[in-house]
Amino acid sequence: MLDLTYEAPKPKVIHGAKEDWELVIGMEIHAQVASKAKLFSGASTEFGAEPNSNVAFVDAAMPGMLPVINDFCVAQAVRTGLGLKAQINLVSAFDRKNYFYPDLPQGYQISQLYHPIVGEGEVLVELSPGIARLVRIERIHLEQDAGKSIHDLDPTMSFVDLNRTGVALMEIVSRPDIRGPEEAAAYVSKLRQIMRYLGTCDGNMQNGSLRADVNVSVCRPGAYERYQATQDFSHLGTRCEIKNMNSLRFIQAAIDYEARRQIAILEDGGKVVQETRLYDPDKGETRSMRSKEEAHDYRYFPCPDLLPLEIEQAWVDDIHAHMPELPDAKKARFMADFGLTDYDANVLTADLDSAAFFEAVAKGRDGKQAANWVINELFGRLNKEGKTIADTPVSAPRLGGVLDLIAQGEISGKMAKDLFEILWTERGDPAEVAAARGMKQVTDTGAIEKAVDDLIAANPDQVAKARVNAKLAGWFTGQVLKATGGKANPAVVNELVAKKLGI
Repeated sequence: MLDLTYEAPKPKVIHGAKEDWELVIGMEIHAQVASKAKLFSGASTEFGAEPNSNVAFVDAAMPGMLPVINDFCVAQAVRTGLGLKAQINLVSAFDRKNYFYPDLPQGYQISQLYHPIVGEGEVLVELSPGIARLVRIERIHLEQDAGKSIHDLDPTMSFVDLNRTGVALMEIVSRPDIRGPEEAAAYVSKLRQIMRYLGTCDGNMQNGSLRADVNVSVCRPGAYERYQATQDFSHLGTRCEIKNMNSLRFIQAAIDYEARRQIAILEDGGKVVQETRLYDPDKGETRSMRSKEEAHDYRYFPCPDLLPLEIEQAWVDDIHAHMPELPDAKKARFMADFGLTDYDANVLTADLDSAAFFEAVAKGRDGKQAANWVINELFGRLNKEGKTIADTPVSAPRLGGVLDLIAQGEISGKMAKDLFEILWTERGDPAEVAAARGMKQVTDTGAIEKAVDDLIAANPDQVAKARVNAKLAGWFTGQVLKATGGKANPAVVNELVAKKLGI
């Protein structure tokens, strides 16, 4: 397990014109279930398909069409719940959430209000090396997504694309445990990382696979502690919901703006109105969308087309038995097995591809050296060229081959960097490339010894200085390496120089 110190939630204090205020944030994350078929139909969930090409009759609400539950989506929700250490409810039920919108053909959304499939859980959010915060999960429920209204294709008409209609979503609802914009972004990032490890959501915010509704309120110092003691939400102030956020940077900016907007209203003697707002990234501000609805506004009632969902504990146990290693466990193992720092382990476990690449390079080799090469040389070059690790021309076996040549004393560190550049552009086997380019180090002590002897004989003044100050012996090493075109083994040169100088 990770060696972490848990911190109680610390608020971000915002200095208003008249007094100090604290932030309180709760989040509802809508994560698209990684499934090839929708929640209640066999229609494809492929992103980017032609408008209205992935629509089954039930998605379009044709008369007489009944939903049929996709058990794979149910399994994915259970898997996510287990990954968040949450309670899995063996009996859950679907409800109808009634509202009208042009891209909602049924006039209602099938969701889970009263009996969600997943109950309380938690997410461990690391704020800095060794310091973590637990954000409590209230529930995870399954629901179907709506379609998409398109308003910018015609000046007088709007268009509706139903491809997304019926796609399975997991709504992950947090408690109001998040106390600042940076924490909110870190929480979303950690959730996304966990779900990617689990394979339950691809987390692509730019494609709408992961969207966040952010509930923001401000309160005076001490009010949050009173809420914790009483569980009375009135202590936290009136919240406003910022809808459909799909960028970590925008989430932080929207929270900061919204908090200051609310503080200005309160300090001016006004009252914050509970409402749903949108964030305008161009103007850097939130704006009112509609008044905030409560559950009764949606006239929830049990969906008559679907029986209560009953699952067996043995099925849940089987899913749990086949869970992959999750980020925190992998990070702890990398630190223990390879001697990595907290920072390096964080970087290397950020996503599955990076972790798998590093582990392939480090297997049977020096873990710290492997981490250094993967992070600094490989990731640095990938970032510079805007590539992902899936696009790297230097594969894990190739990079491992470079490290083997260093370990065997065949090439120096500088030669290794030159070899890496050649492999990046030309591919090839590291050992064969090094041999063909004459890059291998000179390890013949006889040849190196002669070079050292010649240098000492030609530089008596430098010899005298080095025998007084041993640090000056490095000059001889540098000259020998220069004379051999950098091919002499530095360790052998250092040893011979020290022996010849008697230091």
